Amino acid sequence: MSEPNTARSFWIPEPGRGEIREAPLGSPGHGEVLVRARYSGVSRGTESLVFRGRVPESQYERMRAPFQEGAFPAPVKYGYASVGRIESLGPGVEELTPGQAVFCLHPHQDRYVVPAGWVHPIPDDVPGERAVLAANMETAVNGAWDARPSVGDQVVVVGGGVVGLLAGWLMAGVPGTRVRLVDPNPAREEVARALGMAWEAEPGGGGDGADLVIHASGTPQGLADALPLAGPEATVLELSWFGDATVPLSLGEEFHHRRLTLRSSQVGTLPPHRTARWDHGRRMGLALRLLQAQELDALLSGESAFQDLPETMEHLVRDPGDTLCHRVRYPASDSA
Repeated sequence: MSEPNTARSFWIPEPGRGEIREAPLGSPGHGEVLVRARYSGVSRGTESLVFRGRVPESQYERMRAPFQEGAFPAPVKYGYASVGRIESLGPGVEELTPGQAVFCLHPHQDRYVVPAGWVHPIPDDVPGERAVLAANMETAVNGAWDARPSVGDQVVVVGGGVVGLLAGWLMAGVPGTRVRLVDPNPAREEVARALGMAWEAEPGGGGDGADLVIHASGTPQGLADALPLAGPEATVLELSWFGDATVPLSLGEEFHHRRLTLRSSQVGTLPPHRTARWDHGRRMGLALRLLQAQELDALLSGESAFQDLPETMEHLVRDPGDTLCHRVRYPASDSA
């Protein structure tokens, strides 16, 4: 655990290697708060690309996380799913209280000082252990807004990672929708059913074609498999991020004949039809409220100590297995 005037954080000094660094930490100034982390979540898809140094140079600025230090490809301090408690308040902060549970889009670090507007209170009925899903839920919410599912739609989700499963769960909440997950991993069947979706290992059984297809596998083959599942005039929404990988895609055969729409969704901006009424803070508040659902615990598939994060990240990148959201535990959580 850090001394009161220091902080320990996870850095990637070079692609493929992580380390814990200690640095001085000041007191909160005007409008700032000091947070002690309890948990953080590893966003395995994006963070694996960052850990391997696979962020394209053209995307360096767009992919910067809030409070990131360093620069891509390395050395860099990265991450964006921190759950903690407010330890102290700077002058002028009135809307928050010491001891309050909060979520922040902050890299993996045991204590940090940030502007008060960057921390989001966690509802009392959302446990901190589950709140690490907030950033992924925010991405899924943005995807649902871009996808615009309608009552009675047949929806297919290709790729059973955390974002794909959360998007499918949101779609399953629309009255009359039927949602099925396509993922070759048999371990996803139980999770899918817990979240209100059918499951199949291979594409098939689509009837006359889906009204909406969500692609979230992060693989070129997954996107290729997604296109034939869409019915005439349907939308295929791309939620994956491929980093610097080239994605070959055949747009012959049924793509033009069915007049399909292939659309991207990215959480960095809100859909145009929401910007007049919504901002990032309101969207994050919604994401946190949605985490009241207990069935979402099915997405939490592992936990390890913060001091072990360098070795944990190497393992998650090399052999992810059935991992969904991996949770990092900080020493403060033992007494919080």
